[in-house]
Amino acid sequence: MQSLSNRKKVLEQKPMNFWERIYLPAIFKGLSITLKHFFKKIPTVKYPEEVRPYSKNFRGQHSLKRDEEGRERCTACGLCALSCPAEAITMTSAERAKGEENLYREEKYASVYEINMLRCIFCGLCEEACPKEAIYLDGPHVTADYLRKDFIYGKDKLVEPKFDITKLAKD
Repeated sequence: MQSLSNRKKVLEQKPMNFWERIYLPAIFKGLSITLKHFFKKIPTVKYPEEVRPYSKNFRGQHSLKRDEEGRERCTACGLCALSCPAEAITMTSAERAKGEENLYREEKYASVYEINMLRCIFCGLCEEACPKEAIYLDGPHVTADYLRKDFIYGKDKLVEPKFDITKLAKD
């Protein structure tokens, strides 16, 4: 097949000398590179015993935060679900009833809040979209499991536990 420009490439191959024909210098050069890497420090981390240091912008498991009084910050506005490119977040909102003022910050709250961790790409857009600073990707790694249904995290796994300030005062 001819090229479009009708130009021919002329390749000149010079003959190999004696050392190039016996391949010994190339073999020794390859062995020297191998030996140089053989005595380097091993970068492998033995995971269960050692934990690798993470960068400041590491995105781990999601967590729904509480305010200073222990109430849930999420107002079920749905901006996190809208901003999620993988459509991993689903929520159902409900109205706060009488007597639940100490549980939820606003009149509207997320009665069901679920994140499908198999879909999540840990992009952090839900964190940026939240106007109440209710969701953060600051947890540990998402643990491995055998069943798909175990990767759908509800409020039981996502909401951080209440902080009891009376325990702090006793210590």
